[in-house]
Amino acid sequence: MNEIGRGQKGKLADIGCSGPFNVTVEMAPAGLVIDVACFGLDADSRLSDERFMIFFNQTASPADAVKYDTRGDASIFAIDLARLPASIERLVFAASIDGEGNMKRLGHSAMTLGSARFGFSGADFDTEKAVIVGELYLRDGTWRYGAVGQGFAGGLSALLAHYGGAEDTGAKAPAAPAPAAAPKVSLSKVTLTKPGERHVVSLVKGAGAPNKLVVRATWQDNGDSNSDNDDLDLRVGLLLPDGRMKFITAPDRADAFDSAPFVHHMGDVKVASAKQPATETVEVNPALAQLSGGRVALVFSVYSAVGNGAVSVASLKPVMRMEYGEQVVECAFDFNGSEAARDSSVYTYVIGTAIIDGDQISLGPSGQTSEPGSENTPWMQWDGERVRVTMDGPMVFKGDDDDDEDDDDFTGSPYRYS
Repeated sequence: MNEIGRGQKGKLADIGCSGPFNVTVEMAPAGLVIDVACFGLDADSRLSDERFMIFFNQTASPADAVKYDTRGDASIFAIDLARLPASIERLVFAASIDGEGNMKRLGHSAMTLGSARFGFSGADFDTEKAVIVGELYLRDGTWRYGAVGQGFAGGLSALLAHYGGAEDTGAKAPAAPAPAAAPKVSLSKVTLTKPGERHVVSLVKGAGAPNKLVVRATWQDNGDSNSDNDDLDLRVGLLLPDGRMKFITAPDRADAFDSAPFVHHMGDVKVASAKQPATETVEVNPALAQLSGGRVALVFSVYSAVGNGAVSVASLKPVMRMEYGEQVVECAFDFNGSEAARDSSVYTYVIGTAIIDGDQISLGPSGQTSEPGSENTPWMQWDGERVRVTMDGPMVFKGDDDDDEDDDDFTGSPYRYS
């Protein structure tokens, strides 16, 4: 059995799911009453046909494309993708608490399909009453899987509202879909501290959807007597679908929110004090992937130029916070355990990476640093479903002359794209 992590994706065929197969969601309820459901969604990620919400009160979809059964604490969904209508392009598997309690009490649980297993537990959540465990989705004519592990503060009602439905208080299946305006969803803050951890955020559609994706980098005064070395800068690297890179810094390369590259740096902050940490902010257009013509990746790094004086990144305790409406994710790598981050000759630290793919964002902390004495930037390349980040890109700082670069694609760099 292959263990997969939060945010990991792949093709169903690669894990042995080429025909009818089962998706099993095993919950360790620890005294909780937990209901597991499958939502069949359309191209807009909406529950446009209530017959494709499959749970204990509606155990089969039309044509038996999805069938529900239980075995102890396991919910088993028999899936036959060939029987799904063309209108269904995503199957989402979610669990919600019926009654009191929260997902923090959850024991070791898992979703398994084919040769893949995604494990999770209460340690991954806080006060949430529902969890989107995983999903199957159609892209470019190929069915794929994704391990999600996203919690919601609300229960079944919040999940239904998120997908355009409404809870039915009677004994029948949920009511017809609500009007098109997107509901407000409350999501507890998620904190990621280890390299390799990923969290998936859903980009809600409709009139009520948040209109900005906000990323903040915050760092503290390190307490020494040198005020110059507290001046970090937030730099964003953007990897486009065709493999070119773009760098965004302030104030000279702030770029724009409503036009390419659809990422805007809000300004340079030069001082952090003991009473007031420094924060630099970047606003990202949620439609970045669509506007760029496909999947994009971003790498967020903070750096201190050599001229600022020697300082260890660890002493400034940088944290990245991403906000999309009420969905909040912090990337707070435990840099105290990193020898490189404590080195005063290391000038760049990657605080987070994100991949925006259609209607969702997968993001996580990094912990990568530059080599001692090097002022190179983080450089990205596509690597299948993922992105590879290396610390040997060209030097890019605030104050650089835009004319020195070839539209920021750095064709003279060591990396060539096919």
